[in-house]
Amino acid sequence: MLFDSHAHLDDRAFDLDRSELIRTLPERGIGLLMDPGCSLASSYAAAALAEETPWIYAAAGSHPDAADEVDEETLDAYRTLIRGNRKVKAVGEIGLDYHYEDVPREIQKAAFRAQLDLAAELDMPVIVHEREAHQDALEILDDYPGLRGVFHCFSGSKEMALDLVRRGWYVGFTGVLTFKNARRAIEVASAVPLDRILMETDCPYMAPEPFRGKRNDPGYVYRVAETLAQIKGISFTAAADATYRNACTLYGIREE
Repeated sequence: MLFDSHAHLDDRAFDLDRSELIRTLPERGIGLLMDPGCSLASSYAAAALAEETPWIYAAAGSHPDAADEVDEETLDAYRTLIRGNRKVKAVGEIGLDYHYEDVPREIQKAAFRAQLDLAAELDMPVIVHEREAHQDALEILDDYPGLRGVFHCFSGSKEMALDLVRRGWYVGFTGVLTFKNARRAIEVASAVPLDRILMETDCPYMAPEPFRGKRNDPGYVYRVAETLAQIKGISFTAAADATYRNACTLYGIREE
């Protein structure tokens, strides 16, 4: 079975067929799934999906594009949601995104730190979104040596990935790994130890080949597993089992 460690099933792209899609995913090999929030509203939606479906888990947090909503009231709401819902297993997705800078960098940094503080307070792992902000993200994490988590949809260098591994973090790979121009992602995946890798779709975005351009969904995560297996020179089952186990370890999930 596969663990899609980052899937936005609460996204509006699934509004017309969400229930039917969720019903079919176990038949397509999905054993467990993590749905991270991107805002307070989407965190509530993800938590509700997790409550409804035994094999779905959620995270709560504000994406850098929603960093301007992070204040004491929002943090209190996240604190209450996490403490009150056993299916919420992480703080995320949080972080820094300098590609568009819809929210000024200083506001992003402040929100990132505030949510890292919350994760430290609650002893929770974190799911980090980081785009074109490598140095600032690592410098901020220097102040949180006790925290652990995953850099999802990793876009940094091999050196940065190995630095994260040394810190005890995980590195997440999406369908980008299957793209024809994925030389850098393949180099990173080759270098990162298998026991520090998570697989994800980040759906509804970035569908893997040969589905590129279509709406992505968790059923396509098998393509990431196939490509990772090729890169590592192992079987599909070995890649699926290792990344499944890694995600369970990070999120503290014990299957009954």
